[in-house]
Amino acid sequence: MLRTRHALAAACFLLSAGLAHAQQVTAMIAVEPTSKKDSLAVVTAIVESALSKATGKVAKVSINEDLTDVMRATRTGEVDIYIAPPQVAASALSRGYELIGSTNPMEQYVLVTRRDSSTVSALGGRRLYLPQQDSVYSYVARGMLNAAGLSFQNLQVEFARWPSAGLIAVDMGVFDATVVRQTEWDDWVKSRGRALHAVSTSIPVPGGLSVVVRKTLPEKSREKLARWFATNATSSGLKAVTERPDMSMYKAVAELGYFTPNSLPGAEVVTAADVRRLVAEGAVIVDTRSEKEYKAKRIPQAVFVPYHEKSLKDVAFDFAKDDFRDLAKLDKEKPTIFSCNGAECWKSYKASKAAVAAGFKKVYWFRGGLPEWEGTGLQVAQN
Repeated sequence: MLRTRHALAAACFLLSAGLAHAQQVTAMIAVEPTSKKDSLAVVTAIVESALSKATGKVAKVSINEDLTDVMRATRTGEVDIYIAPPQVAASALSRGYELIGSTNPMEQYVLVTRRDSSTVSALGGRRLYLPQQDSVYSYVARGMLNAAGLSFQNLQVEFARWPSAGLIAVDMGVFDATVVRQTEWDDWVKSRGRALHAVSTSIPVPGGLSVVVRKTLPEKSREKLARWFATNATSSGLKAVTERPDMSMYKAVAELGYFTPNSLPGAEVVTAADVRRLVAEGAVIVDTRSEKEYKAKRIPQAVFVPYHEKSLKDVAFDFAKDDFRDLAKLDKEKPTIFSCNGAECWKSYKASKAAVAAGFKKVYWFRGGLPEWEGTGLQVAQN
């Protein structure tokens, strides 16, 4: 009898825990690291209270300055609501989220150099200061360089932490160029003159932070969320969402980002249907993502061989900066498929290229990765 009561109590606990989890809504505020005077002072408790009232669920809000991790989260669908820069919103919008709006009007960025570089093309081999690889600064920088026929591989790029430090670094001669917001550049010119100069201006992109919500949230909840962000968000320290950029502007931002190429010499690019057939025929499918992602959701029969990357997300990446030592554990004689989180994820591209260089007999690159697999209705495995 005692065992029965214990079993019932345990079952009730597990059921209540499951319901509590099901009744939770998560939000992430993603921001660029910045100086204390410019930092975003958000009272998360106020945001959580508002989101709870709008959705009828327990809200959990986090703040994240690691934009690479934030972009990863958009690809795996870990969060219900993003309050984030436009490149993050753009990634989420392509994965089942809808736009509420942005906090600022459209804005542009400028590529600023020292006076001895009069054009973008003259920056070949020069030193470029940028924040994180997945910052909006880096996205627009890549767009401006590409327009001039350059890539990050043509410059000495250093990814630092503080966007605001770029102008000072160039002014001091430590770097040759950086990217800043047009407004930041205007303020610099007013206070310090034109010892530096702008050689290129980016396309307009949604300004400030954009808010996107998961489409699976009930329509009434999404409407309540939109009203709160438009009228009461300032009570928490956030700016009000007053702008509604055209969706094409987010697509333009995404296209500035780090999409992998469509082909890879020495490897065959395959679809989800191809992967299913190849695995049935005995091919090995390798999941190159993080252990956390692998355990949460993966393609059935995928083996975990993580690719740890620090190199540029570029076709000319430096393999020596990365760690893929576990490649040696795979059988070179077996047909091998490498996969990760879709076209924006470079791990499977780099892993495939490494396998080709290591002499694997047959290399397949599943560029669409897990998002394509799920998108075609195929089953996933979970721990």
